[in-house]
Amino acid sequence: MTLDEAIARLRELNETVPVPQRLPTEAEVAAAERELGYPFHPDFRKYLLQASDVVYDAKEPVTITDPESHTHLQTVCQDAWEQMEVPKKLLPICEDNGDYYCMNKKGEIVFWSSDGATDEKWPRLAAWIEEVWIGEGEGEDDE
Repeated sequence: MTLDEAIARLRELNETVPVPQRLPTEAEVAAAERELGYPFHPDFRKYLLQASDVVYDAKEPVTITDPESHTHLQTVCQDAWEQMEVPKKLLPICEDNGDYYCMNKKGEIVFWSSDGATDEKWPRLAAWIEEVWIGEGEGEDDE
């Protein structure tokens, strides 16, 4: 699955919520990048601009348009880096019960457990979206 296909599938699965997030502008993405001092991988930038307003199942990847949200990128990063000792070379993209899915500079997604580093990894954001975000959500329907 390509990133475009993963984003299209997320759009199909998007759940209606009372107060939806909005997609950020290019300027807001650039501002978040500058504030964090972390250059975003092109896949992550595309996710933010095209799918960060999607709500699906229990996974809640980061957003940047509402600083008060528990999914706000800067807050998630600060918590991960300062409280959970996630290395700053990793960009948290999704917090999950004290664990983090993070993107490295190569665009791979790595899992950081509350117990520390693990061997779990996905080669790109599209694979993580397909296998973890969508896959785990659809898997629950089968039970």
